[in-house]
Amino acid sequence: MGAASDSTKIDATLVREIANLLSESDLTEIEVEKGDLRIRVVRQTSFVSPAQAYAPAYTPAAAVAPVAGPGDSLAPAEAHAAADILKSPMVGTAYLRPSPDAKPFIEIGTHVSSGQKVLLVEAMKTFNDIVAHKSGAITAILIEDGQPVEYGQPLLVIA
Repeated sequence: MGAASDSTKIDATLVREIANLLSESDLTEIEVEKGDLRIRVVRQTSFVSPAQAYAPAYTPAAAVAPVAGPGDSLAPAEAHAAADILKSPMVGTAYLRPSPDAKPFIEIGTHVSSGQKVLLVEAMKTFNDIVAHKSGAITAILIEDGQPVEYGQPLLVIA
């Protein structure tokens, strides 16, 4: 019995090479299949990379949400400082709640802490936690539950 057969042995060198490809590119995930072997390497980051900071802003006309407080006017995403906008780290489908019948992670006015889960983005059948990049109050939610999102697309505003 002892040693594993060649078909079940993981090639550590191959995994390192795939991980290096991730670190050398803007990719957050790579999956490789060869025969019965399937290797998936995922990098999750909660910081804003230079590519994200300078990505063109995606702001549909409907992406305007009321600022907390009575009598306040509507504030478009462009009116907020870049540091206030949480952008999508990947392409996928954004979800504001953990399941269809659950209450949302956040709402306008919710106070969040840096690193707190605020939504999910599903990519390649994997749900990825999206966390707050800073502490503060949610002043705008720029997407709808179940909406497709692009890399670098503004998701919400934390002030």
